[in-house]
Amino acid sequence: MAELTHDDLMFKPGLMTGERILITGGGTGLGKVMAEACLMLGAEVYICGRRGGVVEATAKELMAAHGGKCVGHACDIRVPEAISEMLDKVWADGGALTGLVNNAAGNFISRTQDLSPRAFDAIANIVFRGSFFMTLDCGKRWIAEGKHASVISILTTWVWNGGPYTVPSAMSKAGIATMSQSLAVEWGGHGIRLNNIAPGPFPTEGMSARLNPGRSDETGGAYSDMSGHPMGRVGEMRELANLAVYLLHPLSAYVNGQTIAIDGAAWQASGGNFSGLRAWGDAQWTAAREAISATNAKDRAARTV
Repeated sequence: MAELTHDDLMFKPGLMTGERILITGGGTGLGKVMAEACLMLGAEVYICGRRGGVVEATAKELMAAHGGKCVGHACDIRVPEAISEMLDKVWADGGALTGLVNNAAGNFISRTQDLSPRAFDAIANIVFRGSFFMTLDCGKRWIAEGKHASVISILTTWVWNGGPYTVPSAMSKAGIATMSQSLAVEWGGHGIRLNNIAPGPFPTEGMSARLNPGRSDETGGAYSDMSGHPMGRVGEMRELANLAVYLLHPLSAYVNGQTIAIDGAAWQASGGNFSGLRAWGDAQWTAAREAISATNAKDRAARTV
């Protein structure tokens, strides 16, 4: 169901009219909310994900709630050829994008010594390689056409202090942070900006099931104890959506090469990562692996329906 109303947005109606935005992983969670905010403010929105049925259903749902144009594309961003094929379709459907949000991700908690190469690749191929391939393909098109654009990558605060027990994600997102800083300089003269958003706890089903296995739901059950958080609460989806709209809009044109945390000062207070899992023993890690495996099996079954 739709997440936002116009009362949730700090911007005037029609602010994003004329903007064309692509959001990877836009069928669920944070990506869906950012897509909804852009659509409500007048942008033409494209969302993509591996599960074509999910992104297509989300696009229909958002248009039914708010009108406008939202198009869902099945795309595996781990495959450069799939990205190029999708972007050919997007460019043919109205011209160049004006904004890209690298939101697609994967993550799970694990002791690093328990990881296999395949498990590492499952995260790195999406977060690191997929985000780079998507940015590169869009960037080549923008530069060739002389178009200005804004790129946002969704990171975490672990890029500043490490991510124990989420090492593949922390490494990959740190790499994308470096990509954004580098290309902000390299492509800034072309009018192409790159910035990052580092969210704190914004509970979504997909995130909670793998980062808080066995204790997750969308209402914040995995975060029922927020006593150590400076603001004592999780983030609200509208807060993230408003920040994303700001960075995508041309009037934020002098903001470039930045990573902006939106976590209520959690990482300053406690590191904002999973370092507390040092207290876990073998039994707890076994239970976590089993819960994550069950979630993965459920997702695989859903993709075959």
